Amino acid sequence: MMLRQYLPILIFMGLASVLGLALFTIGWILGPRRPDAEKLSPYECGFEAFEDSRMRFDVRYYLVAIIFIVFDLEIAFFFPWAVSLRVTGAFGLAAMLIFALVLVVALVYDYKKGALEWD
Repeated sequence: MMLRQYLPILIFMGLASVLGLALFTIGWILGPRRPDAEKLSPYECGFEAFEDSRMRFDVRYYLVAIIFIVFDLEIAFFFPWAVSLRVTGAFGLAAMLIFALVLVVALVYDYKKGALEWD
């Protein structure tokens, strides 16, 4: 009984694994191999490394990364909410509006503090 419930998932995972491995192998076999100095050089954050690899980054870089993660999580919460809106009803709508309002207030705060400025 248990295997019958999970069989479609196992088939899907097997087919996805085979397809992914096949596409990777085809790309590796047919792909060009022309290494040059630029392709073999270390690439770090969009600019050439000119100091120690442990150099300090501007804190604004991390602020923008955190803002991205927050709003990425917001989208992850919006999808299940939108799917179950008929079930949650007005309470679910009010809860999501409060959640979105808190995130908008955080974004305005970050904007006022200059976290989104890249001088």
